Amino acid sequence: MPAWLTVVGIGDDGFAGLGRPARRALLEASVVYGGERHLAMLPARLGARRAAWPRPFDLAPLLAERATPVCVLASGDPMLFGVGATLARQLPAGELRVLPAPSSLSLAAARLGWPLQDVATVSLVGRPLATLNAHLHDGARVFVLSADGSTPAALAGLLNARGFGATRMIVLEHLGGELERRIDGRADQWPAGDVAALNLIALECRATQGAPRWPLTSGLPDDAFRHDGQLTKRDVRAITLARLAPTPGELLWDVGAGSGSIGIEWMRAHPACRAIAIERHAERQRFIEHNRDALGVPGLQLVAGRAPEALDGLPAPDAVFIGGGVTAPGVLDACWARLREGGRLVANAVTLQGEAALMAWRAQHGGTLTRIALADAQPLGGFDTWRQALPITLLDVTRPAGDAARHPHPHPHQHQHQHPHPHQHQHQHQQP
Repeated sequence: MPAWLTVVGIGDDGFAGLGRPARRALLEASVVYGGERHLAMLPARLGARRAAWPRPFDLAPLLAERATPVCVLASGDPMLFGVGATLARQLPAGELRVLPAPSSLSLAAARLGWPLQDVATVSLVGRPLATLNAHLHDGARVFVLSADGSTPAALAGLLNARGFGATRMIVLEHLGGELERRIDGRADQWPAGDVAALNLIALECRATQGAPRWPLTSGLPDDAFRHDGQLTKRDVRAITLARLAPTPGELLWDVGAGSGSIGIEWMRAHPACRAIAIERHAERQRFIEHNRDALGVPGLQLVAGRAPEALDGLPAPDAVFIGGGVTAPGVLDACWARLREGGRLVANAVTLQGEAALMAWRAQHGGTLTRIALADAQPLGGFDTWRQALPITLLDVTRPAGDAARHPHPHPHQHQHQHPHPHQHQHQHQQP
């Protein structure tokens, strides 16, 4: 089927700034879809019917026009955080034609003389402000796509609260149009006043003294997280994430998430990584909500409940981490049964009962066991000595391709290890 849908990128300079192919597509279209602002840019001589996007947004009316030539108007480059990317997921490539205009990012880079490949991009259109937190590093340059005219002031407040008040902020309004305007300032001195709803914010990040410095590698400092003691500690967390081996687009289940540290660091590994934290304690759920925002991954999904019951209906994971409750009946088997082929399951235990459960489970399913023993130098009188942390037993197993045993039978000696020791709960929180 030939392309019946043309997506036209239009800048703030309107119809006059369009090239010949874009103008021809609009002249030949029977209907043009777009936002009210974009539709208002079209000249009266255009005979096509104008159709504003429905609210809430819905592609169904547009897709029903399949038999006729249709145009869609979008800001700048429609494939950059735009409707073009949404349509490309719905239609075969041969039915869709995209005619981009310069994006706001390209125009901003040109105005400021910043190499575009060296600038991070964050969209706050329909996304939480906390999304920016993962990109706050001293010296970093960031382009922020604003939600509206209130975004610059809100952003200045966030930068101040995060110890980046010295950051240079440049607000660029109506890029490429007659009303283009530039506003410069520091986050801690951001002037009050009106800002156009259509704006982009450029940041040159500068950390003030005492601002936290969170590295890009796994194994964030323990004080990066709020917790009640149930926390996979820094060195063990780095080893665990290395075994989980996140890659772009993969989904992790963090079962018995506690503070959510594993799921959060999984998502920080790449913007396309996804994670679901399963946690039954209300206070720990609040820790997770705080930690995911503070560390810049507000998209981490929180499921309130206890495994295995809370796992029902969740999308199949590419990796599973079980940090607590390995002795709880059915948890290991339920996670294994739902894991994708080639997926990784990593479980940590600190008690003898937990270690026995991992050993019994490994006897049936394979995998490797690793003992992690760490010690810190601490004062002893006028000298120093090694203080041993509780050792951790780590199970690491990959689901083989073609494994059809979705609900494996329990190992004959496994049942005795499935019931938690009465004192296990208080010890399970002492992971080093």
